[in-house]
Amino acid sequence: MSKIGVSLNIDVTKIDKAHIYEGKKGKYLTLTAFIDVDNEDQYGNNGMVTQKLSKEAQDAGQKGAILGNSKVFWSEAPQPQAPTASAPSFDSATLAEDTPF
Repeated sequence: MSKIGVSLNIDVTKIDKAHIYEGKKGKYLTLTAFIDVDNEDQYGNNGMVTQKLSKEAQDAGQKGAILGNSKVFWSEAPQPQAPTASAPSFDSATLAEDTPF
């Protein structure tokens, strides 16, 4: 599995504060990032960031606002797999001598 580094850039004025929730150690906002590592837009972004809404809001048909963009700034490519078996090699001269036609 490969690893990627992603930078998120959001417009905080678009946050729907009704969906900020209280946790044990502070107030939280859940975001969702949609990332396509193989494609970039005209600004070098690889996707978008949306605000995740509560299940009740989603069930009511609401959609989270698009808050900004996501950009892959670092990628670690997966290591190539070692070949499991090598194909036999043939010498063309030997092959020609053994051919019955």
